[in-house]
Amino acid sequence: MNLFESVENNIQSEIESLRREINRHNELYYQKSTPEISDAEFDRLLERLKTLETENPDLITPDSPTKRVGGRAEGFKPFVHLVPLMSLDNSYDIDELKAFDERCRKLADGREFEYVAELKIDGLSLALHYENGFLVAGATRGDGFTGDDVFSNVKTIRTVPLKLNGEFPQKVEVRGEAFLSRSQFQRINEEFKEKEEKTFANPRNAASGTLRQLDSSIVASRRLDLFPYDVLSGASKMFATHWETFTFLEKAGFHVNPHRALCSNIEKVIAFCNEMQERRESLDYEIDGVVVKVNSAQLQQEFGATTKAPRWAIAYKYPALQATTQLKDIIVQVGRTGALTPVAVLEPSLLAGTVVSRASLHNEDEIKRLDIKLGDWVLIEKSGEIIPQVLQVIESRRDGSERDYEFPKNCPVCGFDAIRPVGEVVTRCSNPDCPAKNKARILFFASRKAMDIEGLGDVVVEQLVDNGLIKDVADLYNLSFEQISNLERKAEKSATKLIEQIETSKGRGLQRLLYGLDIRHVGERYAKILARHFRSIENLQKAAVEELDAIHEIGLAVAVSVFNWMNNPRFQDLIHRLKKAGVKTETGGNSSINLDENFNGKTFVLTGKLENFSRDEAAKLIEERGGRVSSSVSKKTDYVVAGTDAGSKLDKAESLGVKVISETKFKELI
Repeated sequence: MNLFESVENNIQSEIESLRREINRHNELYYQKSTPEISDAEFDRLLERLKTLETENPDLITPDSPTKRVGGRAEGFKPFVHLVPLMSLDNSYDIDELKAFDERCRKLADGREFEYVAELKIDGLSLALHYENGFLVAGATRGDGFTGDDVFSNVKTIRTVPLKLNGEFPQKVEVRGEAFLSRSQFQRINEEFKEKEEKTFANPRNAASGTLRQLDSSIVASRRLDLFPYDVLSGASKMFATHWETFTFLEKAGFHVNPHRALCSNIEKVIAFCNEMQERRESLDYEIDGVVVKVNSAQLQQEFGATTKAPRWAIAYKYPALQATTQLKDIIVQVGRTGALTPVAVLEPSLLAGTVVSRASLHNEDEIKRLDIKLGDWVLIEKSGEIIPQVLQVIESRRDGSERDYEFPKNCPVCGFDAIRPVGEVVTRCSNPDCPAKNKARILFFASRKAMDIEGLGDVVVEQLVDNGLIKDVADLYNLSFEQISNLERKAEKSATKLIEQIETSKGRGLQRLLYGLDIRHVGERYAKILARHFRSIENLQKAAVEELDAIHEIGLAVAVSVFNWMNNPRFQDLIHRLKKAGVKTETGGNSSINLDENFNGKTFVLTGKLENFSRDEAAKLIEERGGRVSSSVSKKTDYVVAGTDAGSKLDKAESLGVKVISETKFKELI
């Protein structure tokens, strides 16, 4: 065999290997809802195959994955699309988006045109068919030409009208993206965990798995949602522009996504993409980018399509929030309550634009539930700014070299016994003076919502505790300028500033002090209630359990916890030393509640985006007038204040008959 034949055989072998791998991942995603790799990694496999086939056209076969748009689930009757439901080409950076613009302008041949930019919902496409205004069919995308008839399941989606409003042609096809909101996804997974069943990896998998359920009552219980994005009459677009589509859909009774933009040029498209990337984590549904379309239907028809995707549209995809990587080790961190929290040490991986090398494993039970072994390949996900989570183990990549992990029986910091109380999932260090506990408590005490001591960060606290300068929060107020300035990397200017910050923190008041003391069960809300009721820490120390339990919202568990803390000699000494140092242990005159009959004793839930208030500002206004703010809707809720993009809380309020008010009405109440 000559060199040329050897190279050709290697290329053919790689192509065949890529096809097998891509087909396997297609099956895992479409048929089993158990993906092993992220979208970005799948796209890279497909792009590599496309490149090899382009360079070697004689090796292309009719059944290549590059000839398919997606996959079709089994178990349902096939549904042939009148107009192919095509996927979109992807772009991963601004330069590729600009290259798309250049191609469009070249195809337009000097004619002016606009773009429509809309969110790329991370769900799955559906085609909904209406005759004389009534919903008569619903199908998945499938391979773009033939999908699955999921009509009985589609009818359970509350945001899909069973009958259109207004005027419409005899036959209408509406295309949209079915998805599961983050809040519903969390609810479903929590229910699965309680039943000790396998959870979904992400909302899109959950939506895909839900639509393939043969029992439509299960689908109804999952509470799927849908955002429409296109409408056809027969084989043609109904309107001269894509932008007009949204007006029709809204009037017809659909829930249309409000985040979209009509853009006169690519620069405005880019600005929209950047804006929505910043707002991405504030939405109650997953998005993985922005879809950009030429607005003119005539130009769309002229531009046409390749065998796979239209030339007049593109998907600009944000950095991946999921990735696969290898778990190298598990370390255990000790928090301020003594909780032992396992953390996965990972092979560094690029995720959402940053290099990730650690992920949360939560607790011992989670390690067992995931069946994690040292050396496993795992799927990780990042949401917002929080530490990434390990979603699942990629069992198919195990080669036998993996090792079992045993959760520690002793604190990794001080060596004391690690105890897991009966009925709890958290294992804790039994040493009350564990250095790790002390450091974490001091950091919490200095945090912004507590005593807000700027400059007292991890490194400084580490040095102060390790050098024996402080053991608890009261010791902070005895620190001298010399002690701080002698710390490593502490200049005179920063030492002076830290001393000033510690001094200023003395006047933060009782509410923030109670929160900063980290009494079990006492968060911001309970600290505020206790401070307003007792007015001083001396009064709180005298309170019996019965008196604490009688306070509105303070239940027995909180009452017992506060009573025990206040009567513990160790903490009584801490309070004495704080008072001696000059720390304010009572409330000021400005913390009283101005009772308002519209708010006093009433429970409010805030949902969606408010235009004139932040959530904290709105909550403060409610609480200052005697009301309370809850994070969940129940029959006891008096008002739900609904802003834009209100999600499942609004649905629950309507189902329970709870009064829903707009932001305008909320302002009137104030």
